[in-house]
Amino acid sequence: MDSNEFEQHLEKYAELVVRVGVNIQPGQVLLVESPLEAAGFTRKVVQKAYQAGAKYVQVQWDDEEVTKTRFAYAPDESFSYYPAWTAQMMEQLAEGGGALLNIKVPDPELYKGVDSHKVTAATKAAAVARQKFQGYVRNKKFSWCLVKAPTRAWAAKVFADLPEDERIQAMWDTIFKMNRVDREGPIAAWQAHIDRLKTAKDDLNAKKYKKLHYRAPGTDLSVELPEGHIWHGGGTTDDQGVYFVANLPTEEVYTLPHRLGVHGTVTSTKPLNLNGRLVEGFSLTFENGRIVDYSAEAGLDYLTALLETDEGARYLGEVALVPHDSPISNLNRVFYNTGVDENASCHFAIGSAYPFTLEGGTRMTQEELLAKGANVSLTHVDFMVGSAELDIDGELPDGKREPLFRQGNWVTGRAHAN
Repeated sequence: MDSNEFEQHLEKYAELVVRVGVNIQPGQVLLVESPLEAAGFTRKVVQKAYQAGAKYVQVQWDDEEVTKTRFAYAPDESFSYYPAWTAQMMEQLAEGGGALLNIKVPDPELYKGVDSHKVTAATKAAAVARQKFQGYVRNKKFSWCLVKAPTRAWAAKVFADLPEDERIQAMWDTIFKMNRVDREGPIAAWQAHIDRLKTAKDDLNAKKYKKLHYRAPGTDLSVELPEGHIWHGGGTTDDQGVYFVANLPTEEVYTLPHRLGVHGTVTSTKPLNLNGRLVEGFSLTFENGRIVDYSAEAGLDYLTALLETDEGARYLGEVALVPHDSPISNLNRVFYNTGVDENASCHFAIGSAYPFTLEGGTRMTQEELLAKGANVSLTHVDFMVGSAELDIDGELPDGKREPLFRQGNWVTGRAHAN
């Protein structure tokens, strides 16, 4: 790709995240969270946002070197502190009908060699302080979107097989491809893709499955779906009536499981990047929805810390279906980034459910959500379980079971979203 073509793709990508991702409206405020290395792309996003009519765009830069310095030199009490004024800023953004674009690409090995207790304390402090804001996120009060841009650390991990001077460009090429930016009309291509995801979720909503049954090497799991569950996919509509796509790329259709209705064992198929801490080769065993046993080949202490966040971190909050034969999966790369890897693989999420995946859920209290089977937690962490060896059956309300996935893909004749 020559420099002119690259600039054209970069322009189209920035346009896509503004027009389709957060879907900026005239007069709206936008907050962009971005790593310093993505400054060039971020500036294009700011330009596209103003051209779309944004009233004001605030950029909040993230520097992982600064983060590392804190964990190397700050006193222990630093890690249980999170500034209330930062949380309040986020709350005011949502309450004022603003939008959030997060260019989220944490170094997969950011916390390598760092005392895990410090990271756990800092993560929990942030989760507690941002609890109200996360409630706005999970209830679609405002528009938000997570997107990707290359950083040296991320590209080095994903493309370790390439010469160092080729990795960043390889990552850009991959990001353009997985987001359909390499096509003649990316926005039109996305509208067609969203329509396919809508077909898949409509098919599942019509079925009203009461359980899903998973079988794969290391996995034998049944997942009950609560009465009134709703499948979603593609995008959704916020409280202001604005349709946005929360993740670019996205290939999933998803709903919530009944928090007490998960039984059996599931084994991960991709590494999990917990904001700079890798967990690999792990298995979880459930009884009555609760994780009662677990193991990991690497990062066990990080997994333990996640599960000890609160009581809800021992239960599932999301079940998502993604065919193995799909654009990101077919790239045959592990991206060490949940926002990408979850769209190459069927997955679950540990922690909080999205209330909008339950009929009337956005109007329910936490107690009412729990009573209806929706999980409540400070955390929400997706992990991947899909592969070419995964079979899934859907159990209908009358108890009849029918094939849903075979060898990792939708059964022939079923709605799919490739």
